Amino acid sequence: MALLYLIFILLTVLILSTWLLLKIRHADIWFISYIKGLVYIKPNSDKVKHIYICLADHYEPYFGQATQDHARGLVDDWVKQYREISSKHSDSFGNPPQHSYFYPIEEYDAYVMDELSSICKEKLGDVDIHLHHDDDNEKNLTKTLNNFKKLLFDRHQLLRKDNNGNIVYGFIHGNWALDNSRPDGKWCGVNNEIDVLVNTGCVFDMTMPSAPSDTQTGKINSVYFTSDDGKPKSHDKGWDAAVGKWGNNRELLMIQGPLAFNWGKRNVGLIPKIETGELSFDAPPNLSRVKLWEKFGVSIKSAEEHIFIKLYTHGLQKKNMKMFFDNGGFEKLWTSLESEYKDKPGYKLHYVNAWEMYLKIKDISSDEY
Repeated sequence: MALLYLIFILLTVLILSTWLLLKIRHADIWFISYIKGLVYIKPNSDKVKHIYICLADHYEPYFGQATQDHARGLVDDWVKQYREISSKHSDSFGNPPQHSYFYPIEEYDAYVMDELSSICKEKLGDVDIHLHHDDDNEKNLTKTLNNFKKLLFDRHQLLRKDNNGNIVYGFIHGNWALDNSRPDGKWCGVNNEIDVLVNTGCVFDMTMPSAPSDTQTGKINSVYFTSDDGKPKSHDKGWDAAVGKWGNNRELLMIQGPLAFNWGKRNVGLIPKIETGELSFDAPPNLSRVKLWEKFGVSIKSAEEHIFIKLYTHGLQKKNMKMFFDNGGFEKLWTSLESEYKDKPGYKLHYVNAWEMYLKIKDISSDEY
């Protein structure tokens, strides 16, 4: 009896300790969804697996209140080095690696945008919209987004128009606080932000995952449509994109990156690190992470052979830029991807920018697919 009591006490301590660790990193928000994902068995298929890689960069040249000369110098160095190193790599179809520049509205610099426009014209990437804001409101946010998208399109030949002639864009929210999702209400302020985005021409969002932030949604590893309910964090729920199903003009497509526990990387040998698809100086790319991205990459129901992997970075931060270029981060990333998927039987590698990933998801979800 004493032994059973001791076992009960130990199990209770273990369960409570585990839950406490999850709470500390806000993993309790998404843990149940993670477990469900582990037990879900994807349909077996002998079809070729198509791996789509999109690197979404929160591209912030004025990070840390950088001077204009410093910011522009960073971008000049980036563009020069990216041109050179990317020319050595290609996907299964001969396309070079793509970089998606989500540029912050509050850091607008005509010189920088012209530099990015030039590299985009060389088919090495694309530009979409990023925004950091606080204590905002619907009217001001609407004006901010409309003015910026028009500026990018008219002055810099960036973004694109839909079939109705409207300028459309993709979005990443600064500080992860999409739809006023922080419990303290900071770094946004607009409870109906999803509606504002849709009304101003946003057709997809790539903010998630945000773990270990408490802005993280319970829904993970998904491509899904969400609509505004007038409350914070409307995107915490939604319906999965699927073949033959596409959202209406009041819904926003959410394209999430991978979110999982990485048991191959543990703190103090016990606690697994959280894999979010981030590339940084302390989370550089390697082959084991590539395999984890494939395992938890998102797909469209009834077309699971298409795997969409959205990675992210803050590429212009000093330590990250050094990792990518000086320490061979880009080389390791692209070499690992190409060795696994480019010429490997049963796989096809696709380097895509954010807009191209959106279009492919839309194409697969169409009735004609």
